[in-house]
Amino acid sequence: MGTAKRPLWAPWRIEFIRSKKDGCCFLCDKRRPDSESREEELVIFRGKTVFVILNRYPYNSGHLMIAPYRHIGDISELGVAERRELMDITIESKELLSKLMRPEGFNVGFNLGLAGGAGVADHIHMHVVPRWQGDTNFMPVLCDTRIVPESLVETARLLRSAWPKARRKKS
Repeated sequence: MGTAKRPLWAPWRIEFIRSKKDGCCFLCDKRRPDSESREEELVIFRGKTVFVILNRYPYNSGHLMIAPYRHIGDISELGVAERRELMDITIESKELLSKLMRPEGFNVGFNLGLAGGAGVADHIHMHVVPRWQGDTNFMPVLCDTRIVPESLVETARLLRSAWPKARRKKS
């Protein structure tokens, strides 16, 4: 018979699946903090051309996305300054997650286009996903389940407070 398969319980995702899609891009216009925005509480860092936000529907705890402020759908549309800052911030994000969460590895990358797995196909964003031995993968779950042990708001608070002080943008 083999090992019984266990379901992956991710009840927080049903809100996204069932929600009415308004056609607006939740990544757009993050230059100005908006206290009314549901996503604002998950913004970790704001650079000059890109920002860091926790994924509301994460694969693992600490799952970050680095996105340009500009609404563009392909990496070839990034300007030189955006490319440089995006990569610098990706590296800083990985280093910060390493220090705070001590993962055993990472998945880092873009999903470009709907066929490439992009949930938001027309606004590119780099994923930085901490990984541990035995956690679930992006593929269908074969056994075990994953647990996200901390609320997103608490993880956001922790990451913001630990972001390299030299890089913090003054409001």
